[in-house]
Amino acid sequence: MKAVVYRGARNLGIENRDPEPPGHGQVRIEVAYTGICGTDLHIYHGDMDARVGDSAIIGHEMSGRIAAVGEGVTGWTVGQPVTVMPTRPCGRCAACQRGNSHVCHAMNFLGIDSPGAMQSSWTVPVELVLPLPEELPLDHAALVEPVAVAVHDVRRGNVTADDQVVVVGGGPVGVLIATVARSRGARVLLVEPDPFRREVAEGIGIEAVDPRSTDVVALVNDRTDGAGADIAFEVSGSPAGVTTAVDVLTTRGRLVMVAIHPQPREVNLHRFFWRELELLGARLYQRDDMVEAIRLVASGAIPAEQLISRIEPVEGAGAAFAALEGGGVMKVLLDVREGNQ
Repeated sequence: MKAVVYRGARNLGIENRDPEPPGHGQVRIEVAYTGICGTDLHIYHGDMDARVGDSAIIGHEMSGRIAAVGEGVTGWTVGQPVTVMPTRPCGRCAACQRGNSHVCHAMNFLGIDSPGAMQSSWTVPVELVLPLPEELPLDHAALVEPVAVAVHDVRRGNVTADDQVVVVGGGPVGVLIATVARSRGARVLLVEPDPFRREVAEGIGIEAVDPRSTDVVALVNDRTDGAGADIAFEVSGSPAGVTTAVDVLTTRGRLVMVAIHPQPREVNLHRFFWRELELLGARLYQRDDMVEAIRLVASGAIPAEQLISRIEPVEGAGAAFAALEGGGVMKVLLDVREGNQ
């Protein structure tokens, strides 16, 4: 089988490896497509070497079909389309004991802490596998994991019909949050300076504005009779994005922090006090989020075709990562099916 392996900063290799036969409680999956996300880019840049070892197989957004089942596995059939929830909590830490295993303090995240999905054959514990509808195209199904992130974020914000929602940051996760919020009946405004990202958002019916030429706070206040937005999602990872997300909120509005900010940010805490605002963290997802993500992708509520900008063969992994770095793309997938290289 072919596998994409990490060999150090900006150095990816393609290796031929033997498939791992499934052991007790495991299944082997013939992977079809693997998505590349921001975390994979951080790995590629060498930012996660403390967790990602040399010659590690990366990637965690995927779709495929079961190729073999191990001893003790029931209810699954060879050829069945599936995806994987790539998180293995410890079950012992304080978070797990309190029912929050998705933020386990000792999480084994597949594709970071253990072998991931950028391989044509992937053997995983069966409890991480979720079934896909047979009619769902497997390239579209590779978006389920990032959609689950958006579903979890929207649930954390408790978005309901007619809420005024502002999403700050129009990368893949920001656009997916906007799409999921819209599916709940919210009125959504996306804030993004990059013209390509705005064009993609507008192409799927999401209003997008450039914060460099639009007074976002004034626009939201005008549309809400001066009240402000009910929920804001900070997905940009920038200081300006934090400021915008705070300033647009109504009294008792909710700010959901989605972006990973690598350093402390200045936040207007007086506004939190004055308007009784709430700040909510949002990280990863739970199994129910994955199930809902499958439903949304399969129903067409997530316009997967318009969001997938490029599909590269596994041999083109370097070009795929370069495309994400260069911009002008939304989601980029690797086709890792055997025989397609």
